[in-house]
Amino acid sequence: MPSVKKSRRRCTFKYERKLQGQGFLRIAGVDEVGRGALCGPVVAAAVLLDRMPRVHGIRDSKSLTAKQRVRLRPKIIRAAMSWGVGIVSAEEVDRYNIYQATLIAMHQALLQLSPVPDFILIDGSPVRGLSIPHLNVVKGDVRCISIAAASIVAKVTRDQLMKSYASMYPMYDWVRNKGYSCKSHFEALKQYGPTSLHRRSFKPVHSVPQLSLINDENHG
Repeated sequence: MPSVKKSRRRCTFKYERKLQGQGFLRIAGVDEVGRGALCGPVVAAAVLLDRMPRVHGIRDSKSLTAKQRVRLRPKIIRAAMSWGVGIVSAEEVDRYNIYQATLIAMHQALLQLSPVPDFILIDGSPVRGLSIPHLNVVKGDVRCISIAAASIVAKVTRDQLMKSYASMYPMYDWVRNKGYSCKSHFEALKQYGPTSLHRRSFKPVHSVPQLSLINDENHG
């Protein structure tokens, strides 16, 4: 495993340049969103950059407004050598658990990259089962441009999905809360029960009385 020193928590291209100096030229950043949501998919994105993108404003998606993320996504895609998105449903989250579902989404995103990266930078925890050299970077979406770019692509993709689902179930306020825990979401869960898009294995959803389950055939 190559040696990469931890940088300060500032989004730069230093990780990529260090790796390029060690002979790795096609470096992909990977990040996911939706891990803590009560409903909807977990989404991962992979972005392969061969140079510092000439796109102003790339940083951790959580520090950007929704409009900024939407504006940046096509610019990132144009600047990238390749990119991919993996989407794993709530049903699969329940089947495999959220950790495994996140790994599946990341693998899906990476499989879409062409050419194949020769090194992968991953936000947060290590990802098992990768044959390509890789490094997990704590707070990688804050420190590393490739990971930050992936975080933006993943976030916009998932937000758009949740908005489309909100038209089916407007009472849950998914346009605003994107399926995460908040007062309006909890109140709707108590009143209407979970939908087929909710993660039944998550305690706040599982604890909702089963008698109030929505009949999904009548809502979509």
